[in-house]
Amino acid sequence: MDIRTRLISTAEQLFDRHGFTATGMDRLTQAAGISSRTLYKHVGSKNGLMAAVLNERDRRFHRRINADSVDALFGALETWFAEEGARGCLFLRAWGETGGSVPEIVEVMARHKERLRQRIDDIVVAEIGHRDDELTEAILLLFEGATHAATYRGGAAVEGARRAARRLIEGARTQGLSS
Repeated sequence: MDIRTRLISTAEQLFDRHGFTATGMDRLTQAAGISSRTLYKHVGSKNGLMAAVLNERDRRFHRRINADSVDALFGALETWFAEEGARGCLFLRAWGETGGSVPEIVEVMARHKERLRQRIDDIVVAEIGHRDDELTEAILLLFEGATHAATYRGGAAVEGARRAARRLIEGARTQGLSS
């Protein structure tokens, strides 16, 4: 594993467990086994490091949720939690900790959330045969809610959101047949 990859992986674990602001540069360099000079050489700043962490997490997350049905989408979320842990959305936590004022983090978070919305929109089209922005938004909210509720409810939050999303899809299909 090269230095940059090790740094990003270590930083992600620390940021996810302890938060962005609570994780100091000394802790990062010690955990990654590198000097602060090396850290700055590879990422430029703590904000740059956080953006790099979020970009990597975005890539992994979207590979994981490459689903074509509501059931598969929420199944992928369950798998994500089993492998990564359920501590809420790191993107929103980073945005919240920085007050939404760090451009690098705002940009990465916006792109991540738009990709998620687009994935859900694609699933809605696959499930009911046409776009339905309201249905996409409702399933997105169920997905986001399950992501946060899983921190204290575990898999029950994901299963509840899956059942609700499935009902919404079935309702949209039924409505489409009666139109």
